Amino acid sequence: MSLDNLLIENTMLGHTSFDNRAVVAPMTRVSTNGDGIPTDQMAAYYRRYAEGGFGLIIAEGTYTDRFFSQGYPNQPGITTDEQQAGWQKVVAAVHDAGGKIFLQLMHAGALSQHLSNTRGPSSVPPMRHMLEGYSKKQGRFPLPQAMNPSEIDDVIDGFITSANRAVQAGFDGVEIHGANGYLLDQFLTDYSNTREDQYGGSLENRCRLGVEIVKAVKEAVSNSCVVGIRLSQGKVNDFDYLWPGGIEDGKVIFALLKKAGADYIHFASEGQGFDHGCLTRDGKSLPRLARDITGLPVIANGGLHNLQEANRILSNGHSDLIAIGTGALANPDWPKKIRDQEKIRPFNPDMFSEGVTVSRQFDWESRQMNGKDKADDAA
Repeated sequence: MSLDNLLIENTMLGHTSFDNRAVVAPMTRVSTNGDGIPTDQMAAYYRRYAEGGFGLIIAEGTYTDRFFSQGYPNQPGITTDEQQAGWQKVVAAVHDAGGKIFLQLMHAGALSQHLSNTRGPSSVPPMRHMLEGYSKKQGRFPLPQAMNPSEIDDVIDGFITSANRAVQAGFDGVEIHGANGYLLDQFLTDYSNTREDQYGGSLENRCRLGVEIVKAVKEAVSNSCVVGIRLSQGKVNDFDYLWPGGIEDGKVIFALLKKAGADYIHFASEGQGFDHGCLTRDGKSLPRLARDITGLPVIANGGLHNLQEANRILSNGHSDLIAIGTGALANPDWPKKIRDQEKIRPFNPDMFSEGVTVSRQFDWESRQMNGKDKADDAA
């Protein structure tokens, strides 16, 4: 079967159907005005992915409580009525264009570039440095304080409340952010979790917080929306990390998430392609293992805007859907281009030369278009 036929097949996540298998990956855009309220410009940004033919859009990581979850100064939240109303406008814009949209719920934990007083599973200094372009704060991450039981309860309550708000805002689903080095991944990761209580030690214990959140959110929203979880080996501050137990770790983690009630698993590669982040040290595919063990649909991510790579991942059974990031930024109409056999535009990192916000992207695109128009006029 050809790639375009695979992509345009209908598919399901939970009880919700999608027109095709192309997904916009969640990408941090830090585009609010500092109040966490999604803007009209953000609504236009997400709407054009629906107009471009993506079967599903997963909106960026959104903070879930007013305590320690916010990762970036202008990151959107869903913790107040005003933030919820802002997201409702985004959802309405996407639905009006015929699309479907999930909200990714995120707690930054020790990797917050917004807070100076951070929390994590343990008081372990995060590796490497803060991300450029996402905040004025740079350098090493602050040393987090280890979460106490009450603060862990606050984390769980924050995810539940945010999921309920997402349902009220009209989202078709929510995705629990358990990847990329943020809080739930910090609990899962051996070197950032040195706890000696029920949330530390064994792999099952290190999975516990993520599993409890999936279970609690699923129970809270019932059948109102799809509930999935994003996982990764690599992190924004540790691209090359691999699960120590490889396939055996995967067997434990995926089975626990299935039992908790997850409707799908989104397995991501952090920045360097599918094979770099989705395979174990001995070359086994963790996304394919997730499919085999759970029977759940799996979304794969990692350089899949490349047509040959996307074809390999779908046709070889690694995943049911593919999520693209930078490829979608450069081609918000990527599915339509695939369908019409049009040229795919390569991503130009200059798009982020002045920042990673939606406003900066739109300004850059406008300059590119004006430059093209002038060149066309000169010709």
